[in-house]
Amino acid sequence: MPEISRRQMLTAGTAGIAGFAAAAQATPARSQTSPAPQVRASSNGRFADKVVLITGGTSGIGEVTARAFAAEGATVHFCGRREALGEQIAQSIRATGGRATYQRADVRLENDVKAFVDGCLERYGQIDIAFNNAGIFVPTSATVADTDVTAWNDVMTTNATGVFYSMKYELPPMVRQQSGVIINNASVSGHVAFSTISPYTASKHAIIGLTKVAAVEYSAQNIRVNSISPGAVDTPQLAQGLKIFGATPEQAAQGYPIKRIVAPQEIASVVMWLSESSACITGTDIDVTGGYLTQ
Repeated sequence: MPEISRRQMLTAGTAGIAGFAAAAQATPARSQTSPAPQVRASSNGRFADKVVLITGGTSGIGEVTARAFAAEGATVHFCGRREALGEQIAQSIRATGGRATYQRADVRLENDVKAFVDGCLERYGQIDIAFNNAGIFVPTSATVADTDVTAWNDVMTTNATGVFYSMKYELPPMVRQQSGVIINNASVSGHVAFSTISPYTASKHAIIGLTKVAAVEYSAQNIRVNSISPGAVDTPQLAQGLKIFGATPEQAAQGYPIKRIVAPQEIASVVMWLSESSACITGTDIDVTGGYLTQ
C-alpha cells in the first residue's frame, strides 16, 4: 500500500472517538501538546448550575471532557462499559471537588441507554447538556466486499444507533424543560470517503445526518443539536488505528495543515463552547480536524 494512501486512511480512521474498549491499555499516540493538569473544581464555574450527560466517558475525549466540565462546576453523569475504570474516574473527579457519577451502560443496547438517561434524571432532575461521544473504530481494514458483516453491525450499532438511542431518550426531558444542548461526536470520516474503513465512514455520515434532522425538529423547543468532527486526536483509539495501518503519529500528523496530533483537551474546549456561547448555532458540524477539511 502506498504511504500516502495509508496516511489518508489514518487521518479518518483515528478520528478521536473515545470508548474503544479493546484499546483501553494501548499507549496513546504522541502529540505536540501537553496534557492539561487535573485542577480543582470551581463551585462558581461557568457550568455550576448545569447537569452534563456524557457517553463513552471512561477514556479519551469523553474522559477529558467530563473532567473539564466538572472543573467548571458542572454536575457530570457519564457512562462506559468498563465499570471499575468508570468508578475510578468518577472518584478522581470528586477528589478534586467536582461532582461526577458513573453508570455502566453499553450504547448498543437501547435499555442500557434508557436506564442511563433515567438514572441521571432520577439523581439530578434535569439534563442540560448531552455529549454523545461513545464510539468505536473498525477492528481491521477491509474493502467493502471484504468487510465482515459482524464488524459492520458492531460499528454501525455503536456509533450511529448509539447516538440515535441517546438522543431518543435525551430529547424528551429537554422538551419538558424547553431547553437543552446536544453535541454528537462525528468525524472527518463523516465528510470524506477513506478506503477500507467503510463501517466507520458510514456511521459518521449517519451521525451528521441525525444531528441535522434533530436540530430542525427541536429548535422551536429551545434545544440546540450540533456535531463535531475531529481528525487524529491523542487518544487510545488513535493508537489502535495506527497499529492497524502500521504507521506512526508523525506520519498521521502530516495529513493535517497544523502538522500535529490534536490534544483531547482542545476538543473538550470546543464541546464546552458549543454548550454555552453559541446560542445561534444549531444543525451544524464543527470542523475540529486542524484544517484537514479545508484542503
